[in-house]
Amino acid sequence: MKHARIAWSGAIQQAVESEGQLLITQGPHKGHRVNFDQVIWLPPLAPVPQARTVIALGLNYADHAKELAFKAPEEPLAFIKGEASLIGHQAFTKRPHDVAYMHYECELAVVIGRTARHVKKADAYDFIAGYTVANDYAIRDYLENWYRPNLRVKNRDTCTPIGPWLVDAVDVPNPMALKLQTTVNGQVTQSGSTADMIFDVPTLIEYFSSFMTLQPGDLILTGTPDGIVNVNPGDVVVTEIEGIGALTNTLVKA
Repeated sequence: MKHARIAWSGAIQQAVESEGQLLITQGPHKGHRVNFDQVIWLPPLAPVPQARTVIALGLNYADHAKELAFKAPEEPLAFIKGEASLIGHQAFTKRPHDVAYMHYECELAVVIGRTARHVKKADAYDFIAGYTVANDYAIRDYLENWYRPNLRVKNRDTCTPIGPWLVDAVDVPNPMALKLQTTVNGQVTQSGSTADMIFDVPTLIEYFSSFMTLQPGDLILTGTPDGIVNVNPGDVVVTEIEGIGALTNTLVKA
């Protein structure tokens, strides 16, 4: 099932996709159907009682590492992002006026479903609630180290669109065989497959849970393949993953 979180009728609503519409699933409007263009899309993540941990991978596709002239890493390269960087489908991302190179990154995002600590790779899928699409923008001008991007590169407000759907894990039988694609103004600029990850999803969950506790609602952004290009104000970027959804985002001047 495809879950969404939206603003509609003066309130935040939980909904699911149903016959090309959004079906409200909770509250006084439960059962009401709404068209996609009648709502404001929010990150499709339910509120959590604790601070949400957002883990992002760097250089997790060999072709992307080669594109940046780096050797593929021997263990996962990760950094933490703040939840304030997350925005929803059809939202706007600000590009600073004084930068020369800002690019998208189409990524499969894993949503943790239950507390995970010392999880074995063979059991990792049991700890996943679902999947969504993330676009993890980066600004090269501020980059000091590809292995450990600083805050101005990867932790900026509006620079991590996510959504539109949270797709239940049970509906994604093989997350390691999904096609990824990015278009800029309708032109395909990036394509790849999750099969080409250096560290697959079970490996990442085993690795992170070996030294930190993953809580329900935490996110793992799993990296991007090659094909990044500079984007500018006015560009419409669609990051799409097979079976998960197509996430639309527009660049604006900061």
